[in-house]
Amino acid sequence: MTLSRLFYDIPLAHRALHDVNAGRPENSRAAIRAAIDAGYGIEIDVQLSADDAAMVFHDYALDRLTDQTGPIRLRGANDLAKIPLKGGDEGIPDLPEVLALVAGRVPLVIELKDQDGAMGPNIGALEQATADAVATYAGPLAVMSFNPNSVARMAELLPEVPRGIVTSAYRYADWPLSRATCDHLRDIPDYDRAQACFISHEVGDLSAPRVAALKAQGAMICCWTVRSAAQEAEARKLADNITFEGYAAALDA
Repeated sequence: MTLSRLFYDIPLAHRALHDVNAGRPENSRAAIRAAIDAGYGIEIDVQLSADDAAMVFHDYALDRLTDQTGPIRLRGANDLAKIPLKGGDEGIPDLPEVLALVAGRVPLVIELKDQDGAMGPNIGALEQATADAVATYAGPLAVMSFNPNSVARMAELLPEVPRGIVTSAYRYADWPLSRATCDHLRDIPDYDRAQACFISHEVGDLSAPRVAALKAQGAMICCWTVRSAAQEAEARKLADNITFEGYAAALDA
């Protein structure tokens, strides 16, 4: 398992290069094409449909990003494909279609969303759907999740695909989790168990000692979510790469 140097060198467009005012919703085909055309890497999210398909969509509910309501998990893949994304003219894509669209032209990171919100061991269907979709993908690819159990499962399913843990300061007020769970995840104790090779850490917490320790151990350090050139300059003092949105990240950093 080797993380391509491209994941160090090319900034990652958060949920692809989205701009709803330009007709490019988050995680849409239009946003993905725009990122490819601009030469950026791409970060996308996957959620599970009612029929266990990996759908490229960030939220657990349809409400913010579409005119429909309710959990994405209660809709079938064919139904979801017909639900238009707000600000665009297309439905929700599934992961195989997005993989075919990217086709190895830029680095791609897939974030698996924790399905029950507990960050625990209740996983499996989304990991299997993702593994099935990417099994024959030939381009620069990595997978990651906030839930370290999900990352560990991907190590079992696709040991050759680089993987990372999405990490955070886990401030109690910011997370619908118990204090004990926040305290556990904040220390990133599962990095070795998950056989990870990188983290994507909250940009405002990059100075955390654990981040420095992992970098010294050889971990690649990415961060989320950078929203300005000034913030990018600060982040790059500590991080190897960035996930960005809302501005044009530097391609020659």
